[in-house]
Amino acid sequence: MTALLLRLAGPLQSWGTSSRFTRRATDRVPSKSGIVGLLAAAQGRRRTDPLEELLGLTLAVRTEQPGRLERDFQTAARPGERTPISVSTRHYLADAVFLAAVEGDPALLEGLQEALRRPHFPLYLGRRSCPPVGRIEHGLRDGTALTALNNEPWHAAPWFQKAWREPRASLELVADCGPAEPDAELVRDEPLSFDPHHRQWEWRSVRRHDPVSVENPMFAGDRHDPMAVL
Repeated sequence: MTALLLRLAGPLQSWGTSSRFTRRATDRVPSKSGIVGLLAAAQGRRRTDPLEELLGLTLAVRTEQPGRLERDFQTAARPGERTPISVSTRHYLADAVFLAAVEGDPALLEGLQEALRRPHFPLYLGRRSCPPVGRIEHGLRDGTALTALNNEPWHAAPWFQKAWREPRASLELVADCGPAEPDAELVRDEPLSFDPHHRQWEWRSVRRHDPVSVENPMFAGDRHDPMAVL
């Protein structure tokens, strides 16, 4: 098997799987719906195009930098009026970084890698107001998505690694699994259709694995602080 690595970083991200009406929540990790949508946009697929080829990919996500939860209020009013007709609450992850691995056919992944380098449509992290920062695709790896994420070095921002002040970090890891596996959880974020007139999602099973221990390349050991005595 082969896995394609995706680094998902930006000022804001929002991966909602349970948003309803005027409350738009975000999950703590990227959703499969959001990642499939990102890949489909890079390929130039329309919202009414089939997704079967992308849905066959196995997904695993490692949290490099958890970020912090931010809340925003948005209002809408009719032209020429000041009184809002609706108020919505939207949640985002600020300064978060994730490393996702999609596992599948090597020929398909090579095509996705090229599409991410030259995307057909603009790419975003969950919502259109959340553009990515930096390079998204980080190469192909031999083996499964889990193997790739267990062997990959830390992809957090240098400022975050420096602020960590520990020689190693433990990173949370969640991945697709079979429904009968122990500790399997159900998440409703498998997109069957992005058609605006007939959007459909299905349940998928995921499992939270043991955290991945990685080396902190910015750890400088015990540094002398002359102000510590004060």
